[in-house]
Amino acid sequence: MVLLLAKPPAHAGGVDTFTKDLVDAALYRTGQQVRYDGAYVAIPYPNGDVPEDTGVCTDVIIRSYRAIGSDLQVLVHEDMADNFGAYPSKRIWGLSAPDRNIDHRRAPNLQTFFARHGTELAVTARGEDYRPGDIVSWMLPGNLPHIGIVTDRHSAETGNPLVVHNIGAGPQLEDMLFNYEISGHYRYIPDNYRME
Repeated sequence: MVLLLAKPPAHAGGVDTFTKDLVDAALYRTGQQVRYDGAYVAIPYPNGDVPEDTGVCTDVIIRSYRAIGSDLQVLVHEDMADNFGAYPSKRIWGLSAPDRNIDHRRAPNLQTFFARHGTELAVTARGEDYRPGDIVSWMLPGNLPHIGIVTDRHSAETGNPLVVHNIGAGPQLEDMLFNYEISGHYRYIPDNYRME
Protein backbone atom coordinates (compact mmCIF):
# COMPACT_ATOMS: atom_id res chain seq x y z
CA MET A 1 0.00 0.00 0.00
CA VAL A 2 1.32 3.44 -0.95
CA LEU A 3 0.49 6.45 1.20
CA LEU A 4 -0.34 9.44 -0.98
CA LEU A 5 -0.12 12.96 0.31
CA ALA A 6 -3.12 15.23 -0.14
CA LYS A 7 -0.93 18.16 -1.24
CA PRO A 8 2.73 19.03 -1.70
CA PRO A 9 4.66 19.71 1.51
CA ALA A 10 5.06 23.24 2.82
CA HIS A 11 8.63 24.51 2.55
CA ALA A 12 10.31 24.19 5.92
CA GLY A 13 13.90 25.17 5.09
CA GLY A 14 17.23 23.81 6.35
CA VAL A 15 19.25 20.82 5.24
CA ASP A 16 17.74 18.67 7.99
CA THR A 17 14.27 18.96 6.38
CA PHE A 18 15.39 18.65 2.75
CA THR A 19 15.13 14.85 2.46
CA LYS A 20 11.65 14.67 3.98
CA ASP A 21 10.38 17.56 1.87
CA LEU A 22 11.77 16.18 -1.41
CA VAL A 23 10.57 12.63 -0.75
CA ASP A 24 7.11 13.91 0.25
CA ALA A 25 6.98 16.02 -2.93
CA ALA A 26 7.96 13.00 -5.04
CA LEU A 27 5.37 10.77 -3.34
CA TYR A 28 2.74 13.44 -3.99
CA ARG A 29 3.53 13.13 -7.72
CA THR A 30 2.37 9.48 -7.63
CA GLY A 31 -1.18 10.65 -6.93
CA GLN A 32 -1.31 12.81 -10.05
CA GLN A 33 -2.84 11.61 -13.31
CA VAL A 34 -0.11 12.20 -15.90
CA ARG A 35 -0.09 11.00 -19.49
CA TYR A 36 3.42 10.23 -20.73
CA ASP A 37 4.22 12.85 -23.37
CA GLY A 38 7.71 14.15 -24.15
CA ALA A 39 6.68 16.48 -26.96
CA TYR A 40 8.53 19.79 -27.29
CA VAL A 41 6.38 22.54 -25.79
CA ALA A 42 7.17 26.26 -25.53
CA ILE A 43 6.74 27.14 -21.86
CA PRO A 44 7.00 30.33 -19.79
CA TYR A 45 10.23 31.29 -18.07
CA PRO A 46 10.82 31.15 -15.12
CA ASN A 47 8.62 28.48 -13.47
CA GLY A 48 7.45 27.16 -16.83
CA ASP A 49 5.83 23.75 -17.05
CA VAL A 50 4.16 21.58 -19.62
CA PRO A 51 0.42 20.91 -19.06
CA GLU A 52 0.04 19.34 -15.61
CA ASP A 53 -1.61 16.22 -16.99
CA THR A 54 1.41 15.41 -19.19
CA GLY A 55 5.04 14.68 -18.43
CA VAL A 56 8.00 12.34 -18.59
CA CYS A 57 10.58 11.05 -16.11
CA THR A 58 12.36 14.39 -15.85
CA ASP A 59 9.11 16.15 -14.97
CA VAL A 60 8.90 14.05 -11.79
CA ILE A 61 12.25 15.54 -10.75
CA ILE A 62 11.41 19.07 -11.91
CA ARG A 63 8.00 19.17 -10.24
CA SER A 64 9.30 17.62 -7.01
CA TYR A 65 12.10 20.18 -6.70
CA ARG A 66 9.76 23.01 -7.68
CA ALA A 67 7.37 21.96 -4.87
CA ILE A 68 10.19 22.61 -2.39
CA GLY A 69 11.10 25.99 -3.90
CA SER A 70 13.81 25.14 -6.45
CA ASP A 71 13.22 25.87 -10.16
CA LEU A 72 15.40 23.51 -12.20
CA GLN A 73 14.27 25.24 -15.40
CA VAL A 74 16.11 28.39 -14.31
CA LEU A 75 19.02 26.63 -12.61
CA VAL A 76 19.81 24.38 -15.58
CA HIS A 77 19.27 27.16 -18.12
CA GLU A 78 21.56 29.61 -16.32
CA ASP A 79 24.28 27.00 -15.88
CA MET A 80 24.02 25.95 -19.51
CA ALA A 81 24.12 29.57 -20.68
CA ASP A 82 27.41 30.05 -18.81
CA ASN A 83 28.87 26.57 -19.43
CA PHE A 84 27.24 25.19 -22.57
CA GLY A 85 30.25 23.03 -23.44
CA ALA A 86 29.93 21.14 -20.15
CA TYR A 87 26.51 19.79 -21.21
CA PRO A 88 25.81 17.05 -23.77
CA SER A 89 23.34 19.12 -25.83
CA LYS A 90 25.65 19.62 -28.81
CA ARG A 91 26.90 16.03 -28.82
CA ILE A 92 23.51 14.33 -28.33
CA TRP A 93 21.01 16.73 -29.91
CA GLY A 94 23.25 18.83 -32.20
CA LEU A 95 22.30 22.09 -30.47
CA SER A 96 24.47 25.18 -30.51
CA ALA A 97 22.81 27.12 -27.66
CA PRO A 98 20.64 26.46 -24.60
CA ASP A 99 16.86 26.18 -24.97
CA ARG A 100 15.01 27.07 -21.77
CA ASN A 101 11.88 25.26 -22.99
CA ILE A 102 13.42 21.78 -23.03
CA ASP A 103 16.95 21.59 -21.62
CA HIS A 104 15.87 20.86 -18.05
CA ARG A 105 13.49 18.16 -19.34
CA ARG A 106 16.34 16.04 -20.71
CA ALA A 107 17.79 13.44 -18.33
CA PRO A 108 21.44 13.79 -19.51
CA ASN A 109 21.27 17.54 -18.83
CA LEU A 110 19.87 16.95 -15.33
CA GLN A 111 22.64 14.42 -14.70
CA THR A 112 25.23 17.00 -15.74
CA PHE A 113 23.65 19.69 -13.57
CA PHE A 114 23.48 17.42 -10.50
CA ALA A 115 27.10 16.31 -11.01
CA ARG A 116 28.24 19.94 -11.34
CA HIS A 117 26.21 21.44 -8.47
CA GLY A 118 25.51 18.51 -6.17
CA THR A 119 27.41 15.41 -5.21
CA GLU A 120 28.05 12.61 -7.68
CA LEU A 121 27.90 9.39 -5.70
CA ALA A 122 29.14 5.88 -6.36
CA VAL A 123 27.00 3.53 -8.39
CA THR A 124 26.78 0.25 -6.49
CA ALA A 125 24.62 -2.86 -6.38
CA ARG A 126 23.78 -2.33 -2.69
CA GLY A 127 20.37 -0.87 -1.92
CA GLU A 128 21.57 0.65 1.34
CA ASP A 129 23.91 2.96 -0.62
CA TYR A 130 20.90 4.80 -2.09
CA ARG A 131 19.45 7.24 0.43
CA PRO A 132 16.08 8.99 0.43
CA GLY A 133 16.18 12.06 -1.79
CA ASP A 134 18.99 10.71 -3.98
CA ILE A 135 18.56 11.04 -7.73
CA VAL A 136 19.33 7.96 -9.81
CA SER A 137 19.60 7.71 -13.58
CA TRP A 138 19.48 4.60 -15.73
CA MET A 139 20.14 3.64 -19.31
CA LEU A 140 17.13 1.72 -20.58
CA PRO A 141 17.20 -0.74 -23.48
CA GLY A 142 17.49 1.12 -26.76
CA ASN A 143 19.94 3.60 -25.18
CA LEU A 144 17.14 5.61 -23.56
CA PRO A 145 18.06 7.70 -20.49
CA HIS A 146 15.76 7.60 -17.46
CA ILE A 147 15.78 9.32 -14.05
CA GLY A 148 13.96 9.04 -10.69
CA ILE A 149 13.99 9.90 -6.98
CA VAL A 150 14.81 7.42 -4.19
CA THR A 151 12.30 7.44 -1.33
CA ASP A 152 12.30 6.39 2.31
CA ARG A 153 9.98 3.46 1.51
CA HIS A 154 11.37 -0.05 0.98
CA SER A 155 10.21 -3.18 -0.78
CA ALA A 156 8.97 -5.88 1.58
CA GLU A 157 10.29 -8.48 -0.88
CA THR A 158 13.77 -7.20 -1.75
CA GLY A 159 14.48 -4.61 0.92
CA ASN A 160 15.47 -2.16 -1.83
CA PRO A 161 14.44 1.48 -1.51
CA LEU A 162 11.43 2.32 -3.66
CA VAL A 163 11.79 4.90 -6.40
CA VAL A 164 9.36 7.48 -7.77
CA HIS A 165 9.71 7.67 -11.54
CA ASN A 166 7.68 7.88 -14.75
CA ILE A 167 8.62 5.26 -17.28
CA GLY A 168 5.39 5.57 -19.27
CA ALA A 169 2.44 4.97 -16.93
CA GLY A 170 2.65 8.28 -15.05
CA PRO A 171 4.53 8.82 -11.77
CA GLN A 172 4.82 5.51 -9.91
CA LEU A 173 6.37 4.29 -6.65
CA GLU A 174 8.15 1.06 -7.54
CA ASP A 175 10.87 -1.39 -6.61
CA MET A 176 12.90 -0.81 -9.78
CA LEU A 177 16.25 0.53 -8.57
CA PHE A 178 18.19 -2.40 -10.02
CA ASN A 179 15.92 -3.24 -12.97
CA TYR A 180 18.14 -1.38 -15.44
CA GLU A 181 21.77 -0.34 -15.75
CA ILE A 182 22.36 2.58 -13.37
CA SER A 183 24.17 5.39 -15.17
CA GLY A 184 24.37 7.93 -12.34
CA HIS A 185 23.75 8.53 -8.64
CA TYR A 186 23.48 12.08 -7.29
CA ARG A 187 22.54 14.09 -4.25
CA TYR A 188 21.50 17.69 -4.88
CA ILE A 189 20.49 19.99 -2.03
CA PRO A 190 19.31 23.36 -3.38
CA ASP A 191 20.61 26.61 -1.94
CA ASN A 192 17.31 27.37 -0.17
CA TYR A 193 18.01 24.34 2.08
CA ARG A 194 21.69 24.94 2.74
CA MET A 195 22.64 26.09 6.22
CA GLU A 196 24.78 29.24 6.32
